[in-house]
Amino acid sequence: MDASSTPSASSSSSKLVLYSYWQSSCSWRVRFALNLKGVPYEYKSVDLAKGEQFSPEFEKLNPLHFVPVLVDGDVVVSDSYAILLYLEEKYPQRALLPADLQKRALNLQAASVVSSSIQPLHMLSVLKYIEEKIGPEERLLWAQSNIEKGFLALEKLLKDFDSKYATGEDVYMADVFLAPQIAVVTTRFNVDMSKFPTLSRIYESYKSLPEFRASSPERQADAVH
Repeated sequence: MDASSTPSASSSSSKLVLYSYWQSSCSWRVRFALNLKGVPYEYKSVDLAKGEQFSPEFEKLNPLHFVPVLVDGDVVVSDSYAILLYLEEKYPQRALLPADLQKRALNLQAASVVSSSIQPLHMLSVLKYIEEKIGPEERLLWAQSNIEKGFLALEKLLKDFDSKYATGEDVYMADVFLAPQIAVVTTRFNVDMSKFPTLSRIYESYKSLPEFRASSPERQADAVH
């Protein structure tokens, strides 16, 4: 990580700075949203594998030591949910929240299921803790159990939408959270997606979006192939 990349160092630039890690699904959400909105940004890698999130420079940005962090001049926002709401307010073009209040609430709820009830439970630090306390065989079972519980809830939440994306024919906040989450689940945790026909169907739509493909981990500058 560039040690000079502090809020004061970037305040003279109008371009947003995103502190990200290529494999972080939370960072992926923000990259996807920025691409959808057509907002240019500078990518600053924080190598979680090397522990750069614990550096004094990064701790000033986020004392929790998590990515992503968005720096907009003197404004520093951490947590992907907060970042996306900030972007929605500042860059209303290509809205990620529909005008219809019921659909808006549904999008926020789906995003919350991913960000609160699924992703935190299969973070690397959590899985390491499970492995140390219970055993290596429980690591994958723990992740799969919590992912499937969340996905079953999302299936029920979105069951009335027979559409290209989660809540209609346009990409909204639910999709921004779901797309990276499904991608991570299918590549890292060997979850049987045939149990989740709705999520499987809309994921096929995500894969064709250029904004989603451009935000994918393997296309980031810090990707390790």
